[in-house]
Amino acid sequence: MSEVIVIGGGVVGLTSAWWLAEAGYRVTLVEREAEVGSMASYRNGGQLSYRYVSPLADAGVPLKALHWLFQPDGPLRFRPEADLRQWRWLARFLANCNAAANRRTTATLLQLGELSRKAMSELSLHVPLSDFAWRDAGKLVVYRSPRLFERAASLAAADAEVLPPAATVKREPALAALQADLAGGIFNAGEAVADCHAFCLALARRLQSHPNFNGVLHRDVTGIRTEHGQAIQLDTTSGPLRADQFVLAAGIASRDLAASAGIHLPLYPLKGYSLSAPIRPSDVPPQISVTDFERKVLYARIGAQLRVAAMVDMVGADNRINPRRIQGLVRLARAALPPAPANAPAEAWAGLRPATPDSAPIIGATRYDNLWLNVGHGPLGFTFACGTASLLSKMLRGEATPIALDGLTLRR
Repeated sequence: MSEVIVIGGGVVGLTSAWWLAEAGYRVTLVEREAEVGSMASYRNGGQLSYRYVSPLADAGVPLKALHWLFQPDGPLRFRPEADLRQWRWLARFLANCNAAANRRTTATLLQLGELSRKAMSELSLHVPLSDFAWRDAGKLVVYRSPRLFERAASLAAADAEVLPPAATVKREPALAALQADLAGGIFNAGEAVADCHAFCLALARRLQSHPNFNGVLHRDVTGIRTEHGQAIQLDTTSGPLRADQFVLAAGIASRDLAASAGIHLPLYPLKGYSLSAPIRPSDVPPQISVTDFERKVLYARIGAQLRVAAMVDMVGADNRINPRRIQGLVRLARAALPPAPANAPAEAWAGLRPATPDSAPIIGATRYDNLWLNVGHGPLGFTFACGTASLLSKMLRGEATPIALDGLTLRR
């Protein structure tokens, strides 16, 4: 039986380990942190947005970005680095900021989203949805600009509900304070919310009882050793690790690990923030997963908490919490949902989302025939994790994949 080591114990690494174990491989998971799911998977937005997959790169985004930079609580912050990787990523991102590239990537991600939805349903036979506060909440995207709302309405799916302001608030009463500022909203059923960290813990527990799972090694991988066209071992702080196959699924850390094997991954860490506040008996939290389109803020009730997530800080691999950004997020939440628990004491979090310039993840082969990739999911790691893991398992086995891989491989 072929031995596989999966590097990375976040949501992407854990799902990769599960699907590979199910495919008949003997799997070991290597994670440097003391607990799985404790980095980018820990307190993310929690949305499983299988149909709302709009890439960040689009026509008009560069001009919008300049505007956002000058907003006190704007969604974007940028700090230039003396790091060629930042500038190479930005150049490729700008090359994708056109309508044609956006349409191509959106079509690819919609297929991946549907595959991921089905894969999550399959996994729920082994990991109960109740273990990670999964809810079929639906998704409501609200717009303040009439022009942007009209454009979104013209592109909405046939089964989406296009709602004027009063109907938007009727759909989600927690938005009553925003009604005067809204141009309208678009509601899609079938989108879900869940606790990504709880999902990671539940899946890790289930993996421990899988007959093909060797366990989790908590080690810091420092490099990938290669020889004669193959990866031969992982160098770690506790000694080398060998296997027949290796899967790199370590979030933004994948960038440096791949570089140790001479592979350039077009990844950049987009730092995002979240607040998690307890829902009190007197609160009126949103029941639907809500995205404030212009403010780029997500609101979701996850279990007994309200999750508020937002912002993109391009400041390098720095996951420290910026108090000013948290204060801005609190102001935005209080303005949008004054009766909800945005006023309660909240846990602040920041995480590094490993993004590609076109917003599509990278799955599959490298130039080494036993080193594989499952990286670059950006803010949609939870959404796409099951889908990319299922694709990866088929690629290792040399089987046909249920969707085309155009736009999802390293060479694209």
